[in-house]
Amino acid sequence: MKIYTKIDELQSEILKQKSTGKSIGFVPTMGYLHEGHASLMQTARTENDLVVVSIFVNPLQFGPKEDLASYPRDFERDQQVAVNNKVDYVFYPEVKEMYPNEPAVTVTVKDRTDVLCGKSRPGHFDGVATVLTKLFHITLPDRVYFGMKDAQQVAVIDSLINDFNFPIEIVPVQTVREEDGLAKSSRNINLLPDEREQAPKIYQGLKQAELAIRAGEKEPSKIISLVKSFLNANIEGTIDYLELYSYPNLKAIDQIKGKIIIAVAVKFNKVRLIDNLIIELN
Repeated sequence: MKIYTKIDELQSEILKQKSTGKSIGFVPTMGYLHEGHASLMQTARTENDLVVVSIFVNPLQFGPKEDLASYPRDFERDQQVAVNNKVDYVFYPEVKEMYPNEPAVTVTVKDRTDVLCGKSRPGHFDGVATVLTKLFHITLPDRVYFGMKDAQQVAVIDSLINDFNFPIEIVPVQTVREEDGLAKSSRNINLLPDEREQAPKIYQGLKQAELAIRAGEKEPSKIISLVKSFLNANIEGTIDYLELYSYPNLKAIDQIKGKIIIAVAVKFNKVRLIDNLIIELN
């Protein structure tokens, strides 16, 4: 495995490899890698000749009151995870390498952002789309891999790839969970012991929604009420949002049909957790 910190050096190497016909699978991350990231790498490994992983905590996607400074970082650990999952190249740039000057051009996302996380984090997905545009040009992937834990991000990136005509296939990978159902996240380390005990109830609430929908409930407000009651009775965290939309368009619906997402964010003392379920009805 080779580690690159400079854009031109990595891009030169990838161009050389692509000239021989090799395919590139790309896994963008912000580091502090866990089993969810490993699942993305493993999927990429099975579908491509070469796997590139980026590790970059992107300041453009953090708001002024968000956890940029406290975001967990452990590059030595990340290297080992990458080696264990047979990654070929790790891209680990400094902020100054990615943004040597104040960006003169950034990407603005106009759709699929006024709900869920995007509603309370203005500018977040603009930062995500901007850094991914740069990373796509640097790594020149054939396929790019994202976890469905952040299903809104997947929907936004799907638009980015289609609207900008990137010759890239987006590959969504199912959420990796702890044995008790809690979605794997770099932020889980910040949960207090009692919060860690309560956190799996988030997924349990979503599963109750799925059961009700598959049993025939079609009214979104009743599903939302069901999950909200369950969460309020079982967790001390505050529900930031609990919403149900069509997917991937993320539009409000009057009746549950087709492919939908029910998504939730819960704020605990030092961490905000998100989770979702995508449900497709025939």
